[in-house]
Amino acid sequence: MKLTLLGAQDTVTGSKTALRFHGASYLVDCGLFQGPRELRERNWAPFPSCKDVQGVVLTHAHLDHSGFLPRLYKQGYRGPVFASEGTCALSRLLLMDAAHLEEEQANYANVSGYSNHRPADPLFTREDAEGALGLFVPKKRQEWIPLADGLSCKFIRAGHIPGASMVQFSVPTSNGTQLLTFSGDLGSYRSMTMRPPDPLLETDVLVLESTYGNRSHSEENVKDAFEKIALRTFARNGVLVIPAFAVGRCQEILYLIRMLENEGRIPAVPVILDSPMSLAATDVYLQYEEDHALGAAFSQGEEALTPRFFQASRTVDESMLACMQDGPMVVISASGMLSGGRILHHLKKRLPQAENTVLFVGYQAEGTKGAVLQAHQQQTLRIHHEEISIECEIATLDQLSAHADRSELVRWVGSIEKKPSLIIVNHGSPDAQRALAQNLKEAFHFNVIPACEQKEFSLFPH
Repeated sequence: MKLTLLGAQDTVTGSKTALRFHGASYLVDCGLFQGPRELRERNWAPFPSCKDVQGVVLTHAHLDHSGFLPRLYKQGYRGPVFASEGTCALSRLLLMDAAHLEEEQANYANVSGYSNHRPADPLFTREDAEGALGLFVPKKRQEWIPLADGLSCKFIRAGHIPGASMVQFSVPTSNGTQLLTFSGDLGSYRSMTMRPPDPLLETDVLVLESTYGNRSHSEENVKDAFEKIALRTFARNGVLVIPAFAVGRCQEILYLIRMLENEGRIPAVPVILDSPMSLAATDVYLQYEEDHALGAAFSQGEEALTPRFFQASRTVDESMLACMQDGPMVVISASGMLSGGRILHHLKKRLPQAENTVLFVGYQAEGTKGAVLQAHQQQTLRIHHEEISIECEIATLDQLSAHADRSELVRWVGSIEKKPSLIIVNHGSPDAQRALAQNLKEAFHFNVIPACEQKEFSLFPH
């Protein structure tokens, strides 16, 4: 078997891995490169012939793992896309929204003339997204899926978001069956709403993510930390603006706010969820009880995820009204890394006002607007071709991240009963990959190779 990393080799985005086995070729994940322009431009690079790809297997629905599928369809791919049931449901929301944004941005570029391309084309269209979604084949977890030449794979719960899964391949060799496992994105053991990743019994080779491979989340109780930030913002009659990923983080934040209100630790103020995607994702979120850890709160349905003065902002007019409201209040909006969406309009309004707070609750990839603002090393942030003054408070709660941190990744690897002969560390910055690789070598004496140092591997030789 030959394994080639086509994305997430030196960054946390664009996850794509090609597997070749006896002439058959499969992709594990098919993600978009996101973040700064130099990364996004990789999405336009020629892709290896789609005719050679016999199947795609998705770990989960986030666009950095699934968002290239419409582009693959546009280039002629018509094979199956295997995914868990939860991933299939969320992918419809995420891929259609991504296609809408691609068309909208191309139209704006053509109208405004800011693009160097005449005309500016979308990377893919809604028609391409619909076509790609028609290829999805939903599968239950722990069910072996037969592929070619005796190869098969199955999904194992990874935490992170509904549907998120590890993918384990069973590979027939002259030395018996060998197991190759892709971790996908592993969830945190600290999540209030998601179940943790399942332990892995055995694998011979492991491809392991390293998003937080060189960092540990704060040990401070998340309720205590959020309460402090909220109270000092409300005391200033400010607006607490939270950029959040539509799937997972929005639901976790809403649940946290409701709990703090119920316990009398923060006052009930208007909480506006300005993200149609998040509203739709919440419905899907509640459908997959096998993934979430709401327990008794699950019987309450959406009420468990709804603060007392909750407002759902669906239309553009409702979003504009939210931008004009005065505090104290909370506004939650996407995108989580400030790469686009309604959150940018809220920031244009709120950043120059000292009474407000922008609170980051998820990973900010290097080079994104989110990373720039989070570092707060500049006096302005460029939004919609304008320099916006930064006068408000900037805060971070990494305890709400959907990703396992360094200690949790080491803990999960240490729980594998039959130890792998090789670990390939990907989906992280080079620093994060190398730091995690060193931790794993020191803790377990494993053979660990960072993907930033090697992108092709020959596995299971005779």
